[in-house]
Amino acid sequence: MATFSTFDTLGEHLAEKVHKWDTDQLVVALCSAANAPSVSADLVLADIVEISYTNLSSRNLTTSSSSSSGGLYKLVLADLVLTASGTVATFRYVVIYNDTPTSPADPLIGFYDHGSDVSLLNGQTYTIDFNPTNGLIQIQT
Repeated sequence: MATFSTFDTLGEHLAEKVHKWDTDQLVVALCSAANAPSVSADLVLADIVEISYTNLSSRNLTTSSSSSSGGLYKLVLADLVLTASGTVATFRYVVIYNDTPTSPADPLIGFYDHGSDVSLLNGQTYTIDFNPTNGLIQIQT
């Protein structure tokens, strides 16, 4: 998978205690090439244009660990396999957001640019392969 880019507001949201990643529900949002997310302009889920999720399995992520060791915090997520139960709209960007906070509602964390369009037909899968060693996010304390 491509490099993970964070949204500009992530640092502010962390400092203001918006995220509690050990218990919050993180979710994947998918965007087409025509609706690329903006690291500086997009703050919350309502700011991006998502594809239709008709015929697609759950987009909820599972946190494997959210911990600090030796002054380094890591958020590690389990891989997610999206399965099509019919044709799914074409997407290119895999956005991670936090579905738990209400103020702001659904803050964006970051995204992967797949580099090209992804289309899923009935029965096909797309695996979001998160790095189990380095995690999604690392913060040096």
